[in-house]
Amino acid sequence: MIRWDRGWRLWVRVALALAATLIFVFPVFWLAMISIKTPDDIYAYPPVWIPSEIHFSSYVTLFRDGDAWSVWHSLVTASVSTVLAMIIGTIAAYSLVRFRTGGDHLAIWIISQRMIPPICVAFPIFLLFVWWQWVDTYAGLILLYTAFNVPYVTWMMRGYIQEIPLELEQSALVDGLSRWAVLRKVVLPMARAGFFATAVFTFIFAWNDFLFALILTKSEVVTYTVKVTGYFGSQSTFWSKIGAMSMLGVLPMMLVVGTMQRFIVRGMSMGAVKG
Repeated sequence: MIRWDRGWRLWVRVALALAATLIFVFPVFWLAMISIKTPDDIYAYPPVWIPSEIHFSSYVTLFRDGDAWSVWHSLVTASVSTVLAMIIGTIAAYSLVRFRTGGDHLAIWIISQRMIPPICVAFPIFLLFVWWQWVDTYAGLILLYTAFNVPYVTWMMRGYIQEIPLELEQSALVDGLSRWAVLRKVVLPMARAGFFATAVFTFIFAWNDFLFALILTKSEVVTYTVKVTGYFGSQSTFWSKIGAMSMLGVLPMMLVVGTMQRFIVRGMSMGAVKG
């Protein structure tokens, strides 16, 4: 009886997991189907789940017209800002943990800056970037994303570094390593899972940004989140382009999360998240 009860619970859990997976995967599947459908299939009723003929004309059009470059713009700004935020935030977190920089409350103040609604600072930032002539430039978006993500990285890495025994660093210092060498050769390898998990989420935050990309770009570095909104119009909506551009924007995220999945799982079980 006990064995049957355990087996029944297992099947229920598997069924719930499959149902949740289908719910989350279905939008991606539907976008993929729209991107390769003909206009007749897109507007067909009842809906055509799988098209009889596959057409990649929407993807060809995006690359031919140059719209696909918006994905490259997102990739550049998100990647560079993630690297900068991880470097600055990790160093700041190490200083907070090992040197108690700012006392007990500086870390709270730092993470509180990440909680400011972006719309509250959008207009002052726009005016500042106009003055600096950084509107519609890589440097402007990279600087902005880095500034917004450093508090998050600092807070997360602070929790991971706190889990590392201080004795390991003291032993390395006795052996003649400098503080920078200790950070590079002892701390980062020990907190590798948390480091990569934080980097993935930081990349996602920058990749998904819409507000600042809409305000601070015009034509040169328009990101894909802004470009895809241009296919919605009052007279017509280009559904095939929307599906194709969305798939081009989703693929990098799928690759990043798929590659770093083991680090994300391990990182979320470390000190910064567990309560």
